[in-house]
Amino acid sequence: MGLVYCDICSNNSFSRHSYFLPEVQIACNFRAFVPKTREQVSFSVNRTTDKHGVYRLEIPSVDGIACAEAAIASSCQASLVGTSSTSCNIPGHRSTTDQIAIKSRHPNLCIYSLTALSFRPSKRNVALCGK
Repeated sequence: MGLVYCDICSNNSFSRHSYFLPEVQIACNFRAFVPKTREQVSFSVNRTTDKHGVYRLEIPSVDGIACAEAAIASSCQASLVGTSSTSCNIPGHRSTTDQIAIKSRHPNLCIYSLTALSFRPSKRNVALCGK
């Protein structure tokens, strides 16, 4: 899971003028490193975000790899879907390589929380954001 937003003031952070984007395409590459095994899962999906800009996706499991015990390297990249935000379509934080893995109470279920992805307008609104 992760979130995607419009950095309306182009300051590389979520501010009071920022807003969440409704649709995004997420392309991810996950690599697991465990003794004697190196597996890779790549996928690309379109997602509609919730009212907080959060998208969720399921990563297919790989036989023989316990997600909480493997060293997982990941990277995800966001692209806007269609015309979801023509006023905010310049990539800001478009890719992520940081994640937090949280082990669930269910066997071999991990939840990965990815860093936020952002886009910005082509021109900064000085009246709204200041210099």
